[in-house]
Amino acid sequence: MNMHGFMTPADPREERELTLSERVRTLLYARRWFFLIVVLPTVLVGLYLYLYAANQYESEAHFLVHSAEKTQIPSAGASALSMLTGVGSGQNEAMSVADYLTSHDAVAKLRQEDRLVERFQRPGVDLLSRLFGTNPTPERVLRYYQRQVKVKYDTESGITTIKVHSFTPQDSYDIAQKLLQIGEQRVNELNARSYHDEIANARRALDEAEAALTANDVAMTAFRHRSGDIDPQATGAAQLGLVSGLSAQLAAARAQLQTMAGVISPSSPQYQALAAHINSLQAQVDAQSGKLTGRADSITNDVSEYQALMLRRDFLNKRYEVAAASLEKAREQALQQELYLQRVVNPNMPVKALYPERARILATVLVALLLVYSIGWLIVAGVREHAA
Repeated sequence: MNMHGFMTPADPREERELTLSERVRTLLYARRWFFLIVVLPTVLVGLYLYLYAANQYESEAHFLVHSAEKTQIPSAGASALSMLTGVGSGQNEAMSVADYLTSHDAVAKLRQEDRLVERFQRPGVDLLSRLFGTNPTPERVLRYYQRQVKVKYDTESGITTIKVHSFTPQDSYDIAQKLLQIGEQRVNELNARSYHDEIANARRALDEAEAALTANDVAMTAFRHRSGDIDPQATGAAQLGLVSGLSAQLAAARAQLQTMAGVISPSSPQYQALAAHINSLQAQVDAQSGKLTGRADSITNDVSEYQALMLRRDFLNKRYEVAAASLEKAREQALQQELYLQRVVNPNMPVKALYPERARILATVLVALLLVYSIGWLIVAGVREHAA
């Protein structure tokens, strides 16, 4: 209003600014659901990722589990290393090692020996990324650990890959190094178990053969003390030779006596002396033959028992030799099947934080929210059209 009391027209620039403000408010109101569903969450996620989320560093290592019977060759990549494993060679053991590195046993070892919980609760780590709790339960630590540590076994190349994410380069490197050490310890445990299983039966058979052989030696010693003869078989042979000699002398004396009977009288002193000699020889032959057979304490009984003991000893010696050879063969096979953990790629010391992948996460969130908004808009538009 001017000094004369008339209304003055508004400034065109103010009218244009008012119109623009109204247009903005109108646009915001008309697109309020788009801003609430898509724009605002995307902005909040972006603010969290770029201003609050902690950097995470990745350390990666590769290893190979193979047996000693495989020829060692220089590694030139996955294709060359696959020649070391063969089809199924050490595959089960390598997969078991990979599974062990993500198990609660490995987590407990890392927690006890490598300050695992402290590494995942570094100061400055955001609440959504850190491990919660001053003394978290083993189950919570395992779930968090399996999210931060990935162990993957490649069935084609036989290579196991370890990827560790943590909030400092040193922590990632240290955890990866410790996991390789735990893997080597696990392989050594598998070797010890396999070695014991391979030679257990052979060792048991050898011990049984040795015990049986020792028992037979004890029985033979007891027999010798009882019989008073070290080698009844040799004694029997000597006794048999003695009887044979006396029998030969007796036969010769009898032949001489028969020849003499046609020449001289049986009452002559010479004839009677020869006859007495024949009777003496006969008595000696009967006595010595009795020692061989015909009595309870005859040499034949001792020789029979002694031969049985010697036969059993020969059998047990052969059994012992076979058992010893089997044990040695089992040891050789166990050594040939012994497993080794060969480091293909040592853990690296990270320099740049690769995680979280902020741009990819933000783009994924934006696309997902756009899809949600579009589906909702189509549903609402369909309902309105059907109602009209």
